[in-house]
Amino acid sequence: MGAIWPVLLFGLLLGMKHATEPDHVIAVSTIVSRTKKLSLSSLAGMFWGIGHTLTLLVVGMVMIAFERQIPEQVASYLEMTVGVMIVILGIASFRSTMSMDHHHHDDIHHLHIKSTLIGIIHGLAGSAGMVLLTMTTVKGTWMALSFILIFGLGTVIGMMLFTTFLGVPFVWMKARQQAMNQWMVKTVSLISIAYGVYYIYHIATEI
Repeated sequence: MGAIWPVLLFGLLLGMKHATEPDHVIAVSTIVSRTKKLSLSSLAGMFWGIGHTLTLLVVGMVMIAFERQIPEQVASYLEMTVGVMIVILGIASFRSTMSMDHHHHDDIHHLHIKSTLIGIIHGLAGSAGMVLLTMTTVKGTWMALSFILIFGLGTVIGMMLFTTFLGVPFVWMKARQQAMNQWMVKTVSLISIAYGVYYIYHIATEI
């Protein structure tokens, strides 16, 4: 029984590291850059982690139960959807700076849905790797379930910490200098669009 805890700790730390991968960070940054409260920045990270974990849990456990791997080509197309999503988020964020009405972007219900949806899409794209990691790390259905849940907890913690940290300059700047804040949001949006295009191209060349 004692041998289980190092494995679960490994899963937790791996989940925290996984949360800060570039595609995850850039996607969530487009939401965090438009929040007015630090608590909303933290919630964005939390709900991303929840959506990500739910997808990994459902897809991962089904694949593990049937002892199947997600086909490589299917995994590549799922990864490509992440690139498309990042581009769309970047465009939407940039367009928001063109409008004088920004209050709806901080609606809590809207934030929950959007952050969770981004997490779900990232979870789908990462499910192939998660299945392989789980099957090579632990044995048995209950251990696999525990490992994925702990990994998911790590992603929630990791992304919450990151989005809270990231939200500080945006919230601070929005309260003091609106023009500078708009410039920062546009910069994040353009980075998101550029990275998304690169991400799509990189995956497409491997299919």
